[in-house]
Amino acid sequence: MLAIYLCPAVSCAQTAPPLPTRVDTEEQKTFYALGLLLGDDVKVFALKPEELELVKAGMSDAATGTKPLVDINTYGPKVNDLARKRALAGAEEAKKKGQEFADKAALEKGATKTASGIVIRTITPGTGDSPTAADMVKVHYEGKLIDGSVFDSSIQRNEPAEFPLSGVVPCWTEALQLMKKGGKSQIVCPPSLAYGDRGSPPVIPPGSTLSFEVELIDFHKP
Repeated sequence: MLAIYLCPAVSCAQTAPPLPTRVDTEEQKTFYALGLLLGDDVKVFALKPEELELVKAGMSDAATGTKPLVDINTYGPKVNDLARKRALAGAEEAKKKGQEFADKAALEKGATKTASGIVIRTITPGTGDSPTAADMVKVHYEGKLIDGSVFDSSIQRNEPAEFPLSGVVPCWTEALQLMKKGGKSQIVCPPSLAYGDRGSPPVIPPGSTLSFEVELIDFHKP
């Protein structure tokens, strides 16, 4: 967890230079990339605008050696507790929205819902046998959050993935055993069978329902 040093936003707002509106040089682009990485570290806090200003002010004071306005030994340990509290709140909201997404997907033509809550919608029927949890599977897939953003895609990499079916999230282990070779399906995974309340930051937020398009190319025994 990134250590964050807090101070009132006004203390830095009075002296901070204006934010750049463009990045031209390689060094500028690298510094901007540093900001992106630091920003990813604090996504879990779901910061409000005024809270983000406090964070930026604390970073500025720490980076410039300015005397902090709070005792880091007192408030530093509270950062992880705040992160857990914000993550839990964010996960609950994400689960509500995810359930709405899954319920809607379950109503689409060709969709079925398993007892565990997975929604599977056949796009292209396969033929022949289905894999077991003990098999190696070869698939093309694309994973999206419910807002449509892609977080992983073998399709974009143009390289199928191969892995043991028992070594992936429970949603995949269950759903792919219901597919047949050559088939393609949309698989909607509830968070309890994916990455749960913790998510997989910074790519997958806590409590995320995930939607995959999966083509089962082949499978075989290890």
